[in-house]
Amino acid sequence: MKKILIIEDNTDINNMTAEALRLAGYACTQAFSGTEGRLLMEQGDFSLVILDLMLPGLHGEALLPQLKSIRDVPVIVVSAKDSLDSKVSLLTGGAEDYLTKPFDIEELVARVGVQIRRFARADEAEAHRLTYKDMVLNRDDFSVTVGGRPVTVTKQEYKILELFLSSPKRAFSKQEIYDYAWDDIYLGEDKTINVHISNIRRKLKAVTETEYIETVWGIGFRLAR
Repeated sequence: MKKILIIEDNTDINNMTAEALRLAGYACTQAFSGTEGRLLMEQGDFSLVILDLMLPGLHGEALLPQLKSIRDVPVIVVSAKDSLDSKVSLLTGGAEDYLTKPFDIEELVARVGVQIRRFARADEAEAHRLTYKDMVLNRDDFSVTVGGRPVTVTKQEYKILELFLSSPKRAFSKQEIYDYAWDDIYLGEDKTINVHISNIRRKLKAVTETEYIETVWGIGFRLAR
């Protein structure tokens, strides 16, 4: 169940919004001030925030960037401020949507669904990619690009890069690399790993001057820092 944080000091509006969203299948946490909203954001794992601007203590314009710095979730601003400048300022400042009071509660629920689905698709797409510096591995089509330029790799070369990018701070032994990329028993043959690492370096050198793989003497290889 997706969790939504409602930050609204008007009790009637807050309760009405929470009730409608619960009926739509969401779990709601209610805050009635900017400071309370920030505290709840730090403590909870929310999928979306509904934010009023005219809040006691910490007002919405100041709270918005703080919420975004805590967790990158969609924020729908709901406010009586209806000037174009206010809307543009909030949308360029990080809000995903802006709804002017008074609003239709069914429209708000619909907009909540749109933003949650949009962020879910973005998260799903990101889960299928591994990135390091300018390198991107796409797990959907097993492609590799560096700075947007394609790099043609073999199955084992792709698996080696996938292993490195899955744990970018780790150094991997030749046995670990062989076990992952070949799914076979490593017999202590250095040549196979060395040749594949050399081929990867050569292919990357053709599209970038940045070093991506470094040797860790006595251990194996890792991503260059």
